[in-house]
Amino acid sequence: MAQVLMYTTAVCPYCQRAEALLKQRGVSHIEKIRIDLDPAARDAMMSRTGRRTVPQIYIGEQHVGGFDDLAALDRDGGLTPLLTKE
Repeated sequence: MAQVLMYTTAVCPYCQRAEALLKQRGVSHIEKIRIDLDPAARDAMMSRTGRRTVPQIYIGEQHVGGFDDLAALDRDGGLTPLLTKE
Protein backbone atom coordinates (compact mmCIF):
# COMPACT_ATOMS: atom_id res chain seq x y z
CA MET A 1 0.00 0.00 0.00
CA ALA A 2 1.34 3.43 -0.93
CA GLN A 3 2.14 5.97 1.77
CA VAL A 4 -0.59 8.59 2.21
CA LEU A 5 0.08 12.07 3.58
CA MET A 6 -2.69 14.56 4.29
CA TYR A 7 -2.42 18.19 5.31
CA THR A 8 -5.37 18.79 7.64
CA THR A 9 -6.87 20.84 10.47
CA ALA A 10 -8.71 19.81 13.65
CA VAL A 11 -12.19 20.60 12.36
CA CYS A 12 -12.44 19.91 8.65
CA PRO A 13 -15.40 17.94 7.28
CA TYR A 14 -13.69 17.43 3.92
CA CYS A 15 -10.64 16.00 5.70
CA GLN A 16 -12.89 13.57 7.55
CA ARG A 17 -14.59 12.53 4.30
CA ALA A 18 -11.22 12.05 2.60
CA GLU A 19 -9.99 9.91 5.49
CA ALA A 20 -13.17 7.80 5.38
CA LEU A 21 -12.84 7.23 1.62
CA LEU A 22 -9.18 6.27 1.93
CA LYS A 23 -9.98 3.81 4.73
CA GLN A 24 -12.77 2.30 2.60
CA ARG A 25 -10.11 1.68 -0.04
CA GLY A 26 -7.86 -0.16 2.41
CA VAL A 27 -5.56 2.56 3.73
CA SER A 28 -4.70 1.74 7.33
CA HIS A 29 -2.37 4.66 8.09
CA ILE A 30 -2.52 8.29 7.00
CA GLU A 31 0.31 10.60 7.98
CA LYS A 32 -1.41 13.82 9.02
CA ILE A 33 0.19 17.24 9.14
CA ARG A 34 -1.93 19.65 11.20
CA ILE A 35 -1.47 23.06 9.62
CA ASP A 36 -3.70 24.74 12.24
CA LEU A 37 -1.09 23.94 14.89
CA ASP A 38 1.98 24.92 12.89
CA PRO A 39 2.07 28.07 10.70
CA ALA A 40 5.31 26.86 9.10
CA ALA A 41 3.54 23.67 7.99
CA ARG A 42 0.79 25.80 6.37
CA ASP A 43 3.45 27.78 4.50
CA ALA A 44 5.16 24.55 3.43
CA MET A 45 1.84 23.11 2.22
CA MET A 46 1.07 26.23 0.19
CA SER A 47 4.56 26.23 -1.36
CA ARG A 48 4.39 22.53 -2.14
CA THR A 49 0.83 22.39 -3.50
CA GLY A 50 0.07 25.93 -4.63
CA ARG A 51 -3.21 25.67 -2.68
CA ARG A 52 -4.51 27.16 0.57
CA THR A 53 -7.32 24.77 1.48
CA VAL A 54 -7.34 21.44 3.29
CA PRO A 55 -7.20 18.61 2.84
CA GLN A 56 -4.24 18.38 0.52
CA ILE A 57 -3.46 14.75 -0.12
CA TYR A 58 -0.37 13.00 -1.39
CA ILE A 59 -0.28 9.34 -2.35
CA GLY A 60 3.35 8.39 -2.56
CA GLU A 61 4.98 11.39 -4.22
CA GLN A 62 1.89 12.29 -6.28
CA HIS A 63 -0.22 15.26 -5.22
CA VAL A 64 -3.84 14.16 -5.58
CA GLY A 65 -5.39 17.45 -4.42
CA GLY A 66 -8.32 17.93 -2.06
CA PHE A 67 -11.35 15.81 -1.26
CA ASP A 68 -13.18 16.64 -4.50
CA ASP A 69 -10.10 15.61 -6.49
CA LEU A 70 -9.76 12.40 -4.46
CA ALA A 71 -13.44 11.52 -4.95
CA ALA A 72 -13.20 12.20 -8.70
CA LEU A 73 -10.10 10.01 -8.94
CA ASP A 74 -12.01 7.25 -7.15
CA ARG A 75 -15.07 7.61 -9.43
CA ASP A 76 -12.81 7.38 -12.47
CA GLY A 77 -11.23 4.17 -11.15
CA GLY A 78 -7.80 5.68 -10.57
CA LEU A 79 -7.58 5.68 -6.78
CA THR A 80 -7.14 1.96 -6.07
CA PRO A 81 -4.37 1.48 -8.66
CA LEU A 82 -2.54 4.52 -7.25
CA LEU A 83 -2.84 3.18 -3.70
CA THR A 84 -1.56 -0.26 -4.66
CA LYS A 85 1.29 0.94 -6.89
CA GLU A 86 4.66 -0.14 -5.49
